[in-house]
Amino acid sequence: MTLPTFINIGERTNVTGSAKFRKLITDGRYDEALAVARQQVENGAQVIDVNMDEGMLDGVAAMRTFLRLIASEPDIARVPIMIDSSKWEVIEEGLKNVQGKAIVNSISLKEGEEPFLAYAKKIMRYGAASVVMAFDEKGQADTAARKIEICTRSYKLLTEAGFPPEDIIFDPNIFAVATGIEEHNNYAVDFIEATRAIKKTLPHARVSGGVSNISFSFRGNEPVREAMHSVFLYHAIKAGMDMGIVNAGQLAIYDEIAPELREPVEDVILNRRPDATERLLEVAERYRGEAGKKIEADLSWRNASVEERLRHALVKGVTEFIVEDTEEARAKLGRPLHVIEGPLMDGMNIVGDLFGSGKMFLPQVVKSARVMKQAVAYLTPFMEKEKEEQGLAQGKPNGVILMATVKGDVHDIGKNIVGVVLQCNNYQVIDLGVMVPAEKILTEARKHNVDIIGLSGLITPSLDEMRNVASEMKRQGFEIPLLIGGATTSRAHTAVKIAPNYDHGVVYVTDASRAVGVAGSLVSPEKRGPYLDQVNEEYVRMREQHEKGRERNPRISIAAARERKTPIDWKGYTPPTPGFTGVRALRNYDLATLARYIDWTPFFASWELTGRYPQILDDKIVGEPARALFADAQAMLKKIVDEKQLTAHGVVGFWPANSDGDDIVLYTDETRGKELARFHGLRQQIAKRETGAPNYCLSDFVAPKETGLADYVGAFAVTAGVGEEALAESFDARADNYSAIMSKALADRLAEAFAEHLHERVRREFWGFEKGDARDIDALIREDYQGIRPAPGYPAQPDHTEKKTLFKLLDPETNAEMGLTESFAMTPPASVSGLYFSHPGSLYFGVGQIGRDQVEDYAARKGMTVRETEKWLSPILAYDPD
Repeated sequence: MTLPTFINIGERTNVTGSAKFRKLITDGRYDEALAVARQQVENGAQVIDVNMDEGMLDGVAAMRTFLRLIASEPDIARVPIMIDSSKWEVIEEGLKNVQGKAIVNSISLKEGEEPFLAYAKKIMRYGAASVVMAFDEKGQADTAARKIEICTRSYKLLTEAGFPPEDIIFDPNIFAVATGIEEHNNYAVDFIEATRAIKKTLPHARVSGGVSNISFSFRGNEPVREAMHSVFLYHAIKAGMDMGIVNAGQLAIYDEIAPELREPVEDVILNRRPDATERLLEVAERYRGEAGKKIEADLSWRNASVEERLRHALVKGVTEFIVEDTEEARAKLGRPLHVIEGPLMDGMNIVGDLFGSGKMFLPQVVKSARVMKQAVAYLTPFMEKEKEEQGLAQGKPNGVILMATVKGDVHDIGKNIVGVVLQCNNYQVIDLGVMVPAEKILTEARKHNVDIIGLSGLITPSLDEMRNVASEMKRQGFEIPLLIGGATTSRAHTAVKIAPNYDHGVVYVTDASRAVGVAGSLVSPEKRGPYLDQVNEEYVRMREQHEKGRERNPRISIAAARERKTPIDWKGYTPPTPGFTGVRALRNYDLATLARYIDWTPFFASWELTGRYPQILDDKIVGEPARALFADAQAMLKKIVDEKQLTAHGVVGFWPANSDGDDIVLYTDETRGKELARFHGLRQQIAKRETGAPNYCLSDFVAPKETGLADYVGAFAVTAGVGEEALAESFDARADNYSAIMSKALADRLAEAFAEHLHERVRREFWGFEKGDARDIDALIREDYQGIRPAPGYPAQPDHTEKKTLFKLLDPETNAEMGLTESFAMTPPASVSGLYFSHPGSLYFGVGQIGRDQVEDYAARKGMTVRETEKWLSPILAYDPD
């Protein structure tokens, strides 16, 4: 047979897989986002995957804008576009605006035949092809027989409905092999056999898949991963595989793989012997890549001068010899200040240049800062003694910057990283910590005569507090710039909501890599005026665009939205009954279990390394620092688990429940006669383009009172952060901010892993509505399961005050050592909470902006004033309450 030409799919234009692209899109920097698409095509991508699924993003508008821009770029538009979304309205908008023949990613039989065919017919009307997942009502296909069964059934349904067979692209699921679990050993063979059967029995259909999944077990060992990808593709392409997501630049040539590596790899891929995994593990150690070696293993640099040794240690992040080299330099140069202003600053200048040019990445910079901090900590007593005895000046920083996480908010990882980067560039940073009230921020700013104030926050109430700080700065007559940053902040929100409250410069800082340039412009007398004029001009344009956007996207009335509630047929439906009602505490949960559920992609994003895990470990640009960071994380995670340096507690509960309009009522017992609590829902008010598309509210997924059905709702609160502050402080006390930030980032990941693991237990054990084989970790991360766990403060219910009811029900203060701040941020910071819904039709959505009529109705239901309600919902108001 003639082998197919393998087509490589690029996925960097995906907001869920690329933090860089997500920031560009959410900031409205579409010209820079286009450059990402162009780079993919230049690097050999023959199809580019475009995804705009981000909670705070208008996915429909973003997809429309981006695809229209692509259509005007011949260098990009020459390759097909894969429109990727979990929301049909976004997919359809993409189909309306794409140039040429598109590919939809994806449809499946997960929800049954009727919706499957309905979507297929719409795709067909637009002349597009579609990825069809090997996924049906029973779950994801793992064996060859199941893959073939689902794909054959899908093919028959599609072709009988008139769908062109050449427009069908099956994804029969590539799963990891050599995991140590016997059931996984045949996964590669299953895919290859299914591919061969599809190509033989389903004429004209194509086959695709995510190739890097196959080598997941060997992450960090790049030679073995590359060999596994090449061997797998060699056999899969021979079987008929047409396309897939793979880094073509990092594929070994099959014939050039050393026989002593290729044979055990082939044994694993083809499952040729029972001890294949053990044999490959033995061989793999001989092929471990550079990430597995210690950077300081080559000690030839120790023969250089002490100045050169200090510069090398800073650039490479080596702390092993820093104290003895710093002392040698002090003795040689005469004054501790000369060591700082000489070789140490020389080294940090190199680090800054490398970081600024994209040749060094954030984790490496933080390691460099650790070296600098330890050197300065050693020199500080000498400088203090010198100043006391001789009154000698100790040098002047580039500027003094005060930073704080605002009142009510406890998250500070991003702020700490920005502080480290600024310190690396000779700025004095005064960090006031978390939950800092406005008055303290301004009092300390005056006390230290700072040049800039920087505010950070993660939860949406922090946005309003930042606005308050800006107003107070104006009232008290400040004339220094204000920096805004944090996960929920944005350039648009800063321009529209914060900047109008202060007259002397409000600047949004996207990430740590931008902080130094912004600070440099603001502390320079020559640059500050022109820079702020440029920022203000941009903010004026953004405010004008914001007003025009409101005019273009009016809200429908709340009454009309309720008429378009989710159409669920409750007749014949029997809600599943939980194994218990009430609350159950889960104390001292096993950290090793939670570690297996970690989603590592957000971990890398927190360090500003963009890419989806595990593919990021193979990335041509950030792969090396990502692998080094991952190795450090694994080492610390092992220590945390082995030594129980963190403690995880959780609490879960279930109650009889029914919906009452947009509210969900929980009852004290099965008689359902007495109300225990009430969760208040917010409903989408966007005017949907598609006829019959619902305007969602969470209450839609719970059986209404009038049905007489005995439905239930669950809730949870988990933390893996008991001890996280003490652990971070122990590293800070040793001048090791790299490890302090790492420990907090890992605590966050463990908390999210706890939430994912507990949800699995709820579906399979506590509530028990999920049957069949357990999902693998990748499927859990993709949320390929029945039911949802939405959280207050997130897109489906943006009101953080609903946590008050959640905490009253679960009592996590007693059961899990968790608390709430006045702004409803959870403590410890590494904590997650939310609700559980079991209905098969339940899904995640974003409420989006809402009108005044719903705010007034919502305030009345909650017993709050409209003004107070507007304060808590300010980020989603479709009108100006002022």
